[in-house]
Amino acid sequence: MNALGRRMPCSSPCRHPSPATHRTARAVQRIGRLLCWSLAAGMTTAAADLLLEPQTPWWGAVWPLPWYLTGLSLPAWAILRIREKATQHPPDEEHLPDNWDQAA
Repeated sequence: MNALGRRMPCSSPCRHPSPATHRTARAVQRIGRLLCWSLAAGMTTAAADLLLEPQTPWWGAVWPLPWYLTGLSLPAWAILRIREKATQHPPDEEHLPDNWDQAA
């Protein structure tokens, strides 16, 4: 019996991701981080615009930029995530781990 939270070794050849799958997963992670950070920056700049009311001439052009970046990164993340999910295949009956055969 394995300790809780410990990964079981898998020797199945179908479990090793291809380099293309690995690249897609990394791209999804990077775009997801960009999406999260642009949302955080957008909320911060919107709060600063609302509470501080900066009077500098460049502020009116700068504060909506994170929201534009969010609008661009959201569809990119969604497309990459769909591609990532499409490349993942469910395991066949013969490649299921042994512990899945036991009833709960």
